[in-house]
Amino acid sequence: MPQPDLGPFEEFVEHRLPALYRYARVLTGNRHDAEDLVQEALTRTGASWRRVRRKDDPEGYVRMTMVRLVANRRRRWGREELTPDPPDLAVADRGLDRVTGDAGFTAALAGLGPRMRGVLVLRYVDQLSDPEIAQVLGCSASTVRSQAARALAKLRATMTAEEESRG
Repeated sequence: MPQPDLGPFEEFVEHRLPALYRYARVLTGNRHDAEDLVQEALTRTGASWRRVRRKDDPEGYVRMTMVRLVANRRRRWGREELTPDPPDLAVADRGLDRVTGDAGFTAALAGLGPRMRGVLVLRYVDQLSDPEIAQVLGCSASTVRSQAARALAKLRATMTAEEESRG
């Protein structure tokens, strides 16, 4: 069996890795889970790169894969193996401060469940419509709207409480 041509895939990863990492960071709320998420999504994408690169938006494919992985994380929890030391060093990215610069907001976002975070990221980062988000997450559009409303209410309450405690 011939080896797949990974040149274009490696080029894609080289150019889009920082943006994909920022996206994963918003979805997961922390550096370690974001690194794992990007790695898993790119592993899956690399395995089917021939099919993916023929699509109009390979980065969109990777992002949807990340959202689905986060939404289904609870099902996979028992299969994870913890190691004492991470195998790779973290990626340095100056643009990450735009995503994680406000510690209060980052903490509030981390307090949301994975599905709520996924809905907000798909709505406000990817700017998908409710039916499109529902298709990605495998739920109804009304579920998307209720998850978004609950997530935004929780974020507002957390941020308001934080402002009141400071001031």
